[in-house]
Amino acid sequence: MEPAIGAAEQGSPCRSCGACCAYAPDWPRFSLEDDAAIARIPEALVAANGSGMRWAGDRCAALTGEIGKSTACAIYDVRPDVCRACQPGDEECNMARRRHGLPEIAA
Repeated sequence: MEPAIGAAEQGSPCRSCGACCAYAPDWPRFSLEDDAAIARIPEALVAANGSGMRWAGDRCAALTGEIGKSTACAIYDVRPDVCRACQPGDEECNMARRRHGLPEIAA
């Protein structure tokens, strides 16, 4: 296993990662959002059943860029609560990074 990379050493690890946005079609799911928060997300990016974000191939449809290199969220300001909750170096972050063969980040 590769050693963990400190978040401070990475600068902004999320901008060069995107792994959490390409973990599984049922993650992120809407859980704490109210109807007004979900309404701010463009309808084309919401899953057909309304449970979470729509997926394009193997990643969230709002994710732009190349995973592990340079990424961004097309709806960053209105992203779901579950996306806001995932923090660099937490268990969910490192679980997604492992799935993509990226080194873990020390919290």
